[in-house]
Amino acid sequence: MTRPSLDLTLYLIVGPSHVDGDPVPLVEEAVRGGVTLVQLRDKTSTTRVMVETARRLKAALAGTGVSLLINDRADVAAASGADGVHLGRDDLTPAQARAILGPDRIVGVTVKNPAEARAVEPGIVDYASVGGVFATESKVNPDAPIGLAGLRDMATVLTAGAPGLPRCAIAGIDGGRAADVIAAGVDGICVVSAITRAPDPHQAARDLRAIVDAAKRDHERALA
Repeated sequence: MTRPSLDLTLYLIVGPSHVDGDPVPLVEEAVRGGVTLVQLRDKTSTTRVMVETARRLKAALAGTGVSLLINDRADVAAASGADGVHLGRDDLTPAQARAILGPDRIVGVTVKNPAEARAVEPGIVDYASVGGVFATESKVNPDAPIGLAGLRDMATVLTAGAPGLPRCAIAGIDGGRAADVIAAGVDGICVVSAITRAPDPHQAARDLRAIVDAAKRDHERALA
């Protein structure tokens, strides 16, 4: 299997809690607008329905260079042919997911505090999603938002412990916050409502992508 693409620049999460009806048309529009990675997060459907949805999303993404990840469920990722899995603190361990999926699929993790960031194993994990940065209505989060200062601290911890490991930020990020998030030291943003609840998901993705691309250029110049 060819190693799937991993581009965290504009990472979209979709699922029944975020999209009314079929997520495939929305994802297609968002990808045309500039989304670089898609995750299916489904906490309510049966396993069979999840696999069917993942297969349709994977087919819709064929030829775009955009990879599909499954939230939590390495078994669904394996059965559907998705490109990998994203894990939270209460899911399988990265090593367990890697054992199911093998070496050629993506395994990402959420890190919510410095201890979790220090525990990331770059030989097993392909990227880290840091957050939640801001308050969000897209997901119930018992942890307080870490804010931009916390995000900068977490980025520093990841750089020290896992140099070069791609990282993104999640929770409450929109066009007004995206540039500051990138400046805090991450490679991209992970969004839900900023695209799924937008009147025009294609245009929302296009606008966000332009902001993130410009912020990444500015950040690279600042580091040079």
